[in-house]
Amino acid sequence: MKVKRYGPVHQLTFFAPFLPINVQLFEHELGLVLIDTGLDRNATDILNYIASLDKPLLAILLTHAHGDHVGGVDAILREHPQAELFISRRDARLLEGDRSTDEEERPLKLRGSLPSIQSKPDVLLDPGERLFGLQVYPAAGHTPGSIAFYDETNRMLFAGDAFQSQGGVSVMGDVRPLFPLPGLATWDKRAAAEHAERLIDLSPLVTFVGHGHAIKGTHRLYLALKRAKRKQARFYSR
Repeated sequence: MKVKRYGPVHQLTFFAPFLPINVQLFEHELGLVLIDTGLDRNATDILNYIASLDKPLLAILLTHAHGDHVGGVDAILREHPQAELFISRRDARLLEGDRSTDEEERPLKLRGSLPSIQSKPDVLLDPGERLFGLQVYPAAGHTPGSIAFYDETNRMLFAGDAFQSQGGVSVMGDVRPLFPLPGLATWDKRAAAEHAERLIDLSPLVTFVGHGHAIKGTHRLYLALKRAKRKQARFYSR
């Protein structure tokens, strides 16, 4: 495990054979907020690091329901039963095994690992809500109910898999040959690009992603969006 600090944020990085995975611990004035939980095998290291900070874990916020983001939930909540679990209302259905699409969604195949977990969410989130100083933004595309969290005070964006930087900064669904797995696991590439553009318009100073280093500024995000739109235009014009 590798740890890097960005002001109030501790980013923990784990290295699976083919998949570097990030989770973030956000220091709130009342305690710690964990954003995503990695794989089940990562839970012990996350728990040890939380213990080293000697602050209570207030909540776990999930950006989406893929296994490399929800895998550690059960083990962490067993040690911190007072912590609340948050996920989007839409992706909570994926945790229950419901892989159907809604009428307003494109009827595309859901991709990636979508495990069930024993823990039940305490709060189902909708875009526009605020919690722990963070605002919830829609980030659908990678999964139907992907969300992002934005810290307006510090201008930090917790984007989950709306973007990746491993293998090159890219909008999710734009498959990068050096690290193709997240792109291949994306449900709706067009929705991913549409929501990525709105997230970039927030002008974050730092964007935390699920896979790869944190991205400073928006220049590389805009270039990635331009690349994704250009590729999609070619594909849909056929």
